[in-house]
Amino acid sequence: MYNATEQFAELNKVNVANATRLAAMSIENAEKLFKLNLNATKAAFAQGVEGAQAAAAVKDVQELFALRAKFAETGVQTAMSYSRTLYDLASEAQAGYSSIAEEAWANYTKGVATIVDKATKSAPAGSDVAVNALKSTFAASTAAFDQFQKATKQVVNLADASVRAAAANATKVAGKGRKAA
Repeated sequence: MYNATEQFAELNKVNVANATRLAAMSIENAEKLFKLNLNATKAAFAQGVEGAQAAAAVKDVQELFALRAKFAETGVQTAMSYSRTLYDLASEAQAGYSSIAEEAWANYTKGVATIVDKATKSAPAGSDVAVNALKSTFAASTAAFDQFQKATKQVVNLADASVRAAAANATKVAGKGRKAA
């Protein structure tokens, strides 16, 4: 009879390595998000100080309205820039996590296929039906997961295209608003 202990131990080593990579990637992404938010906070503070100083120097109502329009436009641009950067960070993180998951799945299926092949070679006589059922089940589950993975990629790509189109449209609308003002 075939002993699969070594192959399972090897799969577990790979799983630990993948978990370590995921943890490191999570920490790296958290750092990026923290830096983005810290920079946004610094910028908001600086804009607030600038706005307060400018408001204190206003001499008439027309100047106040012009100042209000200027800071409203700046606020919209800052918010759009923050949103774009946040979306880019999220997309980058998702791509990294997907890459690790795809690599892990490929290693897992390769490892299990090896285990199944070795186990079938050492299977006792008369177990052909059970061996074929095991191979068929493994092949079907692998194919189903691959289809699910392809469908998920299509949905993610469609969502990404939609978000990018919406952001481009929002930028155009904001640009038209500036020209009208």
